Amino acid sequence: MSTLGSSHGFDIDEVKRRLIAGGGGYEIVHESAGLELGVYVLVSPEPDRQQPHEDDEVYIVLDGSGTLDVSGRPVDLREGHALFVPAGAEHRFSGYEQLSVLVIFERSRG
Repeated sequence: MSTLGSSHGFDIDEVKRRLIAGGGGYEIVHESAGLELGVYVLVSPEPDRQQPHEDDEVYIVLDGSGTLDVSGRPVDLREGHALFVPAGAEHRFSGYEQLSVLVIFERSRG
């Protein structure tokens, strides 16, 4: 990781590889007052066990494909696709063999 003053870089591919080797999971790569970035890896047959979040979020598919059901509406996703999910919305990934996404949370400033 390189550091430039208060800026910093992170190796998304390394985090993704580590999570894949461990059978999936979520790892935060950046956290600040208004933002959280994480890498989420799902590996079949493990189900997505997410619960609704308190903050808006964006998923960006790094690799793989699957379906994200948001409040009963299925959206097919593949590498290069992104999807906004509003705070409080029920959502869950399905239909994946292996799916890696970058997750961006806008943290509420309260």
